[in-house]
Amino acid sequence: MTPDEVAATTPAAVLVPLINRPDGLSVLLTRRTDHLYDHAGQISFPGGKVNAEDNSPEETALRETEEEIGLNRSRVQLLGRLPDYFIPTGFRVTPVIGWVEPPFSLTLDAFEVAEVFEVPLSFLVDPTHRQLQSAVRNGRLRHFYAMPFEGYNIWGATAGMLVVLSRIILDP
Repeated sequence: MTPDEVAATTPAAVLVPLINRPDGLSVLLTRRTDHLYDHAGQISFPGGKVNAEDNSPEETALRETEEEIGLNRSRVQLLGRLPDYFIPTGFRVTPVIGWVEPPFSLTLDAFEVAEVFEVPLSFLVDPTHRQLQSAVRNGRLRHFYAMPFEGYNIWGATAGMLVVLSRIILDP
């Protein structure tokens, strides 16, 4: 992307919550409600647009996570960031990695989040669970990853960010 194209994107941030479960790490994901304007019904990380008062992508990710699923920022130990991810709807998303120790409680914003679920990290980093798919959107052929898991279709930007995470984990 050119600098002008990057400047034209809307900055956003998401939290990639790694949950330390006794049987192994899992990743917490949300399913967005079906009535939302952007990305309705899709599987995503908690997060959203950067607000003027946010001083960093980390602040955005933590604020949005508290707003969407009620996970208090004091429960999240920040580990770092993945590279910015550009999505066709015009967002430049900064994925922020966070470590979460159970127990914790969640309170979902029923307007934005239909449900929350966890997927074992071992499943997500396994290349055999990835599918490369394509579709025509807005007149352009687009290629994207999908990771079907127990009735959930993790695809698009969320799957793409998980592929980036898995490459870092498997080949640091």
